[in-house]
Amino acid sequence: MSESFDVIIIGSGPGGYVCAIRAAQLGLKTACVEKRATLGGTCLNVGCIPSKAMLQSSENFEEVSHHFADHGIVVDSIKLDLARMQARKGEVVNANTKGVEFLFKKNKVTWLKGEGRILGAGKVAVDGTEYEAKSIIIATGSESVPLPGVEVDEKVIVTSTGGLELQSVPKHMVVIGGGVIGLELGSVWHRLGADVTVVEYLDHLVPGTDKEVGKAFERVLTKQGFKFKLKTKVTGATKTETGVKLTLEPAAGGETETLDADIVLVAIGRRAFYEGLGLQEAGIELDDRKRIKVDGHYATNVPGIYAIGDVIAGPMLAHKAEDEGVAIAEMLAGQAGHVNYNVIPGVVYTWPEVASVGATEETLKAEGREYSVGKFPFTANGRARAMAATDGFVKILADKKTDEVLGAHIIGPDAGTLIAEIATAMEFGASSEDIARTCHAHPTLSEAVKEAALAVEGRALHI
Repeated sequence: MSESFDVIIIGSGPGGYVCAIRAAQLGLKTACVEKRATLGGTCLNVGCIPSKAMLQSSENFEEVSHHFADHGIVVDSIKLDLARMQARKGEVVNANTKGVEFLFKKNKVTWLKGEGRILGAGKVAVDGTEYEAKSIIIATGSESVPLPGVEVDEKVIVTSTGGLELQSVPKHMVVIGGGVIGLELGSVWHRLGADVTVVEYLDHLVPGTDKEVGKAFERVLTKQGFKFKLKTKVTGATKTETGVKLTLEPAAGGETETLDADIVLVAIGRRAFYEGLGLQEAGIELDDRKRIKVDGHYATNVPGIYAIGDVIAGPMLAHKAEDEGVAIAEMLAGQAGHVNYNVIPGVVYTWPEVASVGATEETLKAEGREYSVGKFPFTANGRARAMAATDGFVKILADKKTDEVLGAHIIGPDAGTLIAEIATAMEFGASSEDIARTCHAHPTLSEAVKEAALAVEGRALHI
């Protein structure tokens, strides 16, 4: 007789493993299916965590190579040990994946090792062994979107997975796609000595970001040495003895040109991944963008089968998936799980960082909503000056009549950390004056948030 569970989650990425832990905490007999040798999915194994490890290491190299002397620290000989840097990345990944395995054991979550396949409502096969569950949750994440004419081999034409495993610094890396992944990995290799050219189909970086911030971001990266070819598309790639020859043409059409590179990083986006899961056979419906279609309670059209994270609509962010995992676990336990999709922050972990939450000016204009803007530059922040990190600004958008904070956008040092204060304020329906009248420690970067809130009503103090 097959073993039975209250909940089986397929996929152990941030959405899946957090969902499994929360379900187990709530007393549900829980199992999580994972085919990798380690838990954590793309994020912990080949995505968020290893990329942040490499970003931190390369940032340290950049600091000691170019900026320590400004602080009176003179280093006579600097050498890059890329093998050690890669090894440290592996250690960070291992610590995180082992941590999830520990949490599974602590919370009595069963790890079903192997590839999962849905046999129908209440039935899952894992490498041929059948299991039963009252509820099945799909959390299989996403994969890199391929680009026609550019065949990935993860050696010279790479996705983010191969881009994290390079064993030498390229002379010239071409990044196809001016989004988060491309700019983060481009930053890693640029800091370590590569010339980096970013080719982007649109006329701005990081689609969906506030355009004023996007333009400022482009200026900062250009100052750092990035080269950009905006409004340009890649139509083909040919491998050569020295690397890759790309064929480009204007997005609107026109004369073609070629561009040579040692390494090409394809980072044009990600798409829902559910290969081999048996969705069609189970009768699970997809939406017009090939994502799993769910209702407001994460239920598919098949009773007892749910989906969360990158496989459904919404931003492909680990923390969004985590919140959905908690919400569905609580719903299945008879509680009222909830995710506020208006308050999901997004971060680009370059230096400076770029972070945003809520509405952009563009979306507010499209809605016809009246709003006020408060901005404050890091050049006027004492802590940023002490850090020699004065690029960027904080921008807060508030309702013209009620002063409710509708969105915020930051480019600057530790923007990803600073945005959390504004996200918390928005979650509680705060006004810009609520933020402005909250005492902020001095000297801190967070004072720039307070000053931007003051600036909404034209009363910033330090500019």
